[in-house]
Amino acid sequence: MVAAADTFRAAAVEQLEVWSKRANCDIIKKDEGADPASVVYEAIKKAKENNIDVLICDTAGRLHNKKYLMDELEKIQRVIEKELPNADKESLLVIDATTGQNAIEQVKAFKEVSHITGLVLTKLDGTAKGGVVIGIVNENKIPVKFIGVGEQIDDMERFNAEDFTKAII
Repeated sequence: MVAAADTFRAAAVEQLEVWSKRANCDIIKKDEGADPASVVYEAIKKAKENNIDVLICDTAGRLHNKKYLMDELEKIQRVIEKELPNADKESLLVIDATTGQNAIEQVKAFKEVSHITGLVLTKLDGTAKGGVVIGIVNENKIPVKFIGVGEQIDDMERFNAEDFTKAII
């Protein structure tokens, strides 16, 4: 099940609806502008009722320099901890490979409100190599878990450090 908790960005819910259909999974959503923590709360409730074993909460659209968006993320974290205190949790920060040095500031800001357990490096299907992630991993001790190499459902791959290093060199 997925929770469409990016209620700030225009068309975010619609995008996630398309992907949930492609993945053949349920989606919990509300209208644009709704409280994202309430979406997550409702998704957790439905997941418990239906014995769903994996719930992905999409909180994308968080601009690290917008305090109210980061406050919403912190609220989402509190809801998850309260409602699922003993669940195994991953908090993956998605970094666009074209971002460059700004990604360092993004990681710092997100670490203040969320316990990041891994990184996802996207847009590695173009000319970007995502080299900034080396410094991020080294400084923050957060592993890269996945890479995105395209726009199709099978274009998310497990990160392989050796392949990544060879591609950069």
